[in-house]
Amino acid sequence: MNVYDTANRLGYEIKESEEYQSYKKAKEKILNNPDTKKKIDDFEKLRYEIQLLTFEGKENDPEKTKKLEEMYQILVADKEIKEYFDLEVKFNVMVADINKIIAESIKDVL
Repeated sequence: MNVYDTANRLGYEIKESEEYQSYKKAKEKILNNPDTKKKIDDFEKLRYEIQLLTFEGKENDPEKTKKLEEMYQILVADKEIKEYFDLEVKFNVMVADINKIIAESIKDVL
């Protein structure tokens, strides 16, 4: 079996995984509700702005951080949004673990 066949099989297995299936279903549900989608989009935009400041080595904006925390608390009070966030984390952990396994196996040439 060549590496491309293995990669395609891995892609298939990821799409068949419980983590992927649950996250996809929750995401579709969220995206079909315009109000919920906007709330999450606004949250993600602010989170990205804060991450960008950190990445650029700029000082953290306490007002933005506080607003992000407040937005998060409001969002996770909604059971559906909390479940979406939890499933997103679970899926991202799986992908990170897979990436770590691949990186570990080729670290001697990187």
